[in-house]
Amino acid sequence: MKILLLGEYSNVHATLAEGLRTLGHHVTVASNGDFWKDYPRDIDLTRHEGPLGGLRLSAKVLSCLPRWRGYDVVQLINPMFLEMKAERILPIFKYLRRHNRKVVLCAMGMDYYWVSECTNYKPLRYSDFNIGDQLRTDECAVREQRDWLGTAKETLNRYIATHCDHIVAGLYEDYVCYQPHFREKLSFIPLPIKMPANSLHQNPFTLHPSPFTKIFIGISRGRSAYKGTDIMLRAAEDVLQAHPDKMQLIKVEGVPFAEYQRLMDGSDAILDQLYSYTPSMNPLLAMSKGIICIGGGEPESYDILGETELRPIINVEPTYDSVRNALEDLILHPERIPDLKRQSIDYVRRHHDHLKVARQYETLYKQ
Repeated sequence: MKILLLGEYSNVHATLAEGLRTLGHHVTVASNGDFWKDYPRDIDLTRHEGPLGGLRLSAKVLSCLPRWRGYDVVQLINPMFLEMKAERILPIFKYLRRHNRKVVLCAMGMDYYWVSECTNYKPLRYSDFNIGDQLRTDECAVREQRDWLGTAKETLNRYIATHCDHIVAGLYEDYVCYQPHFREKLSFIPLPIKMPANSLHQNPFTLHPSPFTKIFIGISRGRSAYKGTDIMLRAAEDVLQAHPDKMQLIKVEGVPFAEYQRLMDGSDAILDQLYSYTPSMNPLLAMSKGIICIGGGEPESYDILGETELRPIINVEPTYDSVRNALEDLILHPERIPDLKRQSIDYVRRHHDHLKVARQYETLYKQ
């Protein structure tokens, strides 16, 4: 098949493209690399800074449109699959819809249905927008509500979701938010991770050789409170202060993907996604390397995968005490680490290996 993957979110499309190509498909990835993360792509759609940045991107997209015809599948990572205003993306979507066989929308990243459901109906016990029945008032959460509710972005998302052929959710949370509206054309497919070569034949973890438990935390630019990184970091720093002889803390902020991976390597655990039910791309990548995820691992995330045996994720509630207690328990009981590392690799290989995920997308595309 001839497949066009438009836009990027945390390396999903670049990784999926590798799997689909291995299966023999012709795949083109066009994106901005997800901003500073700079993920691989075939066509660079970066919007450069300056007053002419928008015009240059528009000219680039217009020059590409004649080549974005005749695909078996065009897949959009998000309604905002280009760094352009929603009003300008809508006619581009209509063009793609008209000149290609099938269009698939991914429910990944920020969009109207995620914001609206979590704000108005609260199907999750906690999310980026609610804790129980209470709405969050973090500046970033309020900004996203203003950005997506009653705006051109809402109009765009509703139109694309209604007129695309299928919708794919990569997280349990996104699936729950789209299900009330598009049950008939919604699928859940796990996020794709390319397994590190050395993890395929990993020797059994029999001991924890270092006196220090190495904890890694990546800090999102301007989104620390929104993602809960501020709470996780404070808990980690307090545990470090209480047990300086047992723990090492590695903090990383705003670096390209390749550098992020290098700095993560060798860690024992990663702190990530306080308000999530499900591990996203970064913690899954860490888990594929045998790094334990402390974050989102609610029962629903295992249920949607059909996983009844492995429980590699140290699940935490969205509170300081929950994070601190979980982290302190891990570093004070390092004998738990080898088994959790082994389970982490097995979990990603079983559910998220990019070739297995690519086959699920292939099956969907052929239906």
